[in-house]
Amino acid sequence: MAKPERPPYVRRRLGAKLKRMREASGHTLDSAALALDKTRSALHRIETGETKANVHLVRTMMDLYDHFEPALIEATRKSLRKPWFAAYGVQDNGGYLGVETEASHVDEFSAQVVPGLLQTDGYIRALFMTRGNTNPEQAALIRLFRQRRLISETEPLTYTAIVDEAALLRQVGGHAVMREQLHHLLEVANLPTVTLRVLPLELGAHDALPGPFCLLSFPDPEDPEYLYVEHVTGTLHCEDEQEVTEARMVFAQLQSVALDPDDSVALIRRLTHTMING
Repeated sequence: MAKPERPPYVRRRLGAKLKRMREASGHTLDSAALALDKTRSALHRIETGETKANVHLVRTMMDLYDHFEPALIEATRKSLRKPWFAAYGVQDNGGYLGVETEASHVDEFSAQVVPGLLQTDGYIRALFMTRGNTNPEQAALIRLFRQRRLISETEPLTYTAIVDEAALLRQVGGHAVMREQLHHLLEVANLPTVTLRVLPLELGAHDALPGPFCLLSFPDPEDPEYLYVEHVTGTLHCEDEQEVTEARMVFAQLQSVALDPDDSVALIRRLTHTMING
């Protein structure tokens, strides 16, 4: 049985804000639905992001709830527009792209491959050549577009990546591709938005041996942190406070044992030198 599609993140976030606004006003779903000339189920679907809300409805809600918030109007307009990745033929179905687009900071632990936000075109294509159900060219275009936010002046994404040394040793695409990839890591490590740290193999066991994960945070402090995990048959999307807190503790533990940024760059330089000179 196919899994039900998750509503786009931007709609879920808008719905959550509308729900909080309703609850703060003292209205129940029933009383608000009656006043808005909606059924209870219709209003519930708007608050969960399953159904789109239009600007007129949101203005009416703000009047009813006696809470005017201009940012909600723009958020509503944004939820009605097609996301940037639709131009690449990607629907995302409430997946990671929509969440990252709204995030202001990402913390990521990457175990076996270089993180997507730091990959070169050649590395991306080599990586996706092994996946028969994925178009390498499309994957490269999307990942390279995502990387633009690391140098954006209007909507910058700050990024902390902890990369297992094993990912830097894995010969994805062969020597030429890996040399280019390692050089690229040295370049992006200088970006003010990027903190790159390496988890050395000599460390041995650590708390994240089960696998990679991402933690995303957002400009609005009311938006909960978001945990994203890829696994062999799919992905996990989690906003549960306890699970996110546990993942945050694991990331903090990794930070405490990973090489600092300067030593990480030095290690990457040594790997690059070894690859060039044998």
